[in-house]
Amino acid sequence: MKKILVADDEMAIRLLYSEELKEEGYEVFTAANGREALEIVEKEPLDLVILDIKMPEMDGIEALRQIKERKPDLPAKPGFSRAASSANTPVSTST
Repeated sequence: MKKILVADDEMAIRLLYSEELKEEGYEVFTAANGREALEIVEKEPLDLVILDIKMPEMDGIEALRQIKERKPDLPAKPGFSRAASSANTPVSTST
């Protein structure tokens, strides 16, 4: 089973991504900020990381930079969930 980490400070967005991805057969981990995301990246063998850009403590851009330093082969993409939250549709740059 593929493992995906969703990092977003908005609980509703984390739940939305989590539910949709679980329905598609993925194991999903969630983090409320960049620091939590880094902790999970260190502990879990992930297949993909989706990051919100604006988060407290550590934003998605800094988290992405640190993830790429630690695990350069791990696909990690900044997402744009804030813009999508009003439409109730998650949008990501990941493919």
